[in-house]
Amino acid sequence: MDTQDSQAAPDSAGAASHSAEGAPWKGLMDAARFWEPRRLLYNLLLFVVVMIWVVRTWPHFRPAMNLEALGIMTVLALLANLCYCAAYLAEILIQNATTSAARNRQRWAIWLVGTLLAILFENYWIADEIYPFVL
Repeated sequence: MDTQDSQAAPDSAGAASHSAEGAPWKGLMDAARFWEPRRLLYNLLLFVVVMIWVVRTWPHFRPAMNLEALGIMTVLALLANLCYCAAYLAEILIQNATTSAARNRQRWAIWLVGTLLAILFENYWIADEIYPFVL
């Protein structure tokens, strides 16, 4: 009888440690389910801003439509997506500090503020760093 009890204890402890190991993955998957679909909207909004700049100032940007500029724009788009990954750093703080109901509201607030900040930064970058140097 003692043998069965001693064998049952490690199994239950092993199951508890196994579920504890799965908890970080569950949090990461939960975060990815929220953030990754919104990455598409984030990229679409940033693309719309670029298109507005190009269309409204078309004669000015026409000479910049070449393969070299496409490479530069690709690098800038990759950097914008790298900045989007900062949301996962905020996610770590949110998951450890709040309940799931508050977490969803905070995620939306972070997404909105981050996207607006990215649009503001993009407009500044185009107006100050790109527009004056396009020939």
